[in-house]
Amino acid sequence: MTSRNTLFLYSTTVSDTGYVRSNNQDSSFAGERLIAICDGMGGHAGGDTASTIAVRSLAHIEKDPGSPQSVGDVASLMETSVIAAHDAIVGKAKHEHKLAGMGTTVTAVTLVEDHWVLAHIGDSRAYLLRNGRIIRATKDHSYVQHLIDTGRITPAEAKNHPQRNVVMRVLGDFDIDPRPDISVRKAQAGDRWMLCSDGVCGVLSDETIRETLETVTNPQDCAQRLVGMALKAGSTDNCTAVIADANIPLDPGEPGQRHQIPLVAGAVSADLAPLAGILGTTVAQAPKLRDEYAKSPAQKAAELAAAQSGADAADSRANAASNAANGYGSDAEASGNTAGGGGYAASDSADMGESDDSDSLDGHAHVVDKSVNGADVDGGSDAPTDGADGQSGDEPEETPNIAVPQSKDPAAADEIMPDTSEIPIVKKRDGTVVSDPRDPVVAVALAHKKAQDHERHRKRLHMKRGVVIATIIVIVGIIAGVVYGAWHWSQSQYYIGESDGYVAVYQGVNTNVFGMEMSHIVRSTKISVSNLSENTQQQLQRGVTMSSQQEAEQHLAILITESNENRTQKEREAAASASPSASASPSSTASASAANSANVSASPSASASASPSASASGQGAAQ
Repeated sequence: MTSRNTLFLYSTTVSDTGYVRSNNQDSSFAGERLIAICDGMGGHAGGDTASTIAVRSLAHIEKDPGSPQSVGDVASLMETSVIAAHDAIVGKAKHEHKLAGMGTTVTAVTLVEDHWVLAHIGDSRAYLLRNGRIIRATKDHSYVQHLIDTGRITPAEAKNHPQRNVVMRVLGDFDIDPRPDISVRKAQAGDRWMLCSDGVCGVLSDETIRETLETVTNPQDCAQRLVGMALKAGSTDNCTAVIADANIPLDPGEPGQRHQIPLVAGAVSADLAPLAGILGTTVAQAPKLRDEYAKSPAQKAAELAAAQSGADAADSRANAASNAANGYGSDAEASGNTAGGGGYAASDSADMGESDDSDSLDGHAHVVDKSVNGADVDGGSDAPTDGADGQSGDEPEETPNIAVPQSKDPAAADEIMPDTSEIPIVKKRDGTVVSDPRDPVVAVALAHKKAQDHERHRKRLHMKRGVVIATIIVIVGIIAGVVYGAWHWSQSQYYIGESDGYVAVYQGVNTNVFGMEMSHIVRSTKISVSNLSENTQQQLQRGVTMSSQQEAEQHLAILITESNENRTQKEREAAASASPSASASPSSTASASAANSANVSASPSASASASPSASASGQGAAQ
């Protein structure tokens, strides 16, 4: 069985751009159930967007759930909301490329069932002051903290380390686990929380923070003092602080009754309407940093010099007027001093004295609930009072920036729902506006939105695919047209070349494209290439280009004539080379005759010598 809180948070916040940065990328939230600090990063356009998305994603936790919630449920809800913020930041970066690389830290504390539930990721910090003792409730997810944990450097060395601003875990457009550290502790009346960005805790020691939290009881004064001290200590970053006190309300009122108006500061305060729509209640911009802290030393010196110059001029004019009075000046001066002295005394009293109840619980609630930077949100009383920033009632008050939900503003009934990036805002049938990712109505809307996004993505892919296919078809068509045009032109060309040792007429050009011949034979001849001159043979190897087939036929006739002449010439040369052999045959005959004569003259002896043998042989045979 769960029970409602017996404690309520009275919180406030202050955020300042600082002396160095050009824009404020921090965002903070101060409510009665939720406090949060988000330190954005990612360039001029990204850091403020990321921290704003994170605060809007967490803001629904501030709403009264209507029924008691367990600590476990709220812890799970905070983790889910932080992850939803991460998804929203990533989705925003994908849709807007100029925001690529943006991210933010998140440190948030929720009060439920008189327990503190803390969600933390990044290097922002949460301090808890309890019974005069300060507790650092978070651990920095930074590179220097990793070096400290591994014993490579000391905490003192980390203060001036060149990579002290490098974070290792953060929400955003990075490949990093977005799940936050979740811790739970019992709440006590009198607990004071301080959440701050590294622009504050990076230059102030824990002891300085503890002393300030303990001695400056007014939450707004405490936040102003801490941010101002950080700037004076030389902080070069945005400086933001959230101060929250846990107290028992003097008048609990009805269940769900608000004890203060939620305050926001930093980048998220640029547009309060989305938060007012999410919470269903009025949201106000937190007081700005007072001039005594906001102005740099150079600005203060210039103003002091100008004021001194003006005072000297006023004294000169007063002396001149007194001398011109001729005797009446002493009485006037005495009267003036009396009135002036009373005025100065009253002014000093107003400057030096503080309201008796400024640090009491009732005065505390009035400062946070009713006054925003010295202005009464609900109209206030007719009596002049000092503003929350300590300025006298005679000075002009700054008009607070306040937003009311559309359901409470009839003039805004027809306006478009505020944009909270990737987390849809749903208006229920009862008129309430919710953005809790765990609300069934929001879950249905989120699923519908995802389905629409998927369908749009599918259509974009289909369109891109169609464009690619059409482009390919066009390119192929152009190539085909070029090839066909080249082929068609080639078919109007002719040349004479060689084919298997004979002259042939070709239609086309003597080349090939991607292995495809751009010509073919239209007439073969019996003109042997060997019967042509060597010069003509070389021309035929290269191809003799003709403008038409008729011209090719005419040139072919020339080649036929040349071939016939060359063949006739070769035959004559062959005949001429054969005639000298025939005229040389008589001498051969004479030689043969002489040889025969010699043979005849030698034959008698041969016959004589051979005859007896032959006779003898004949006789022997006869016998």
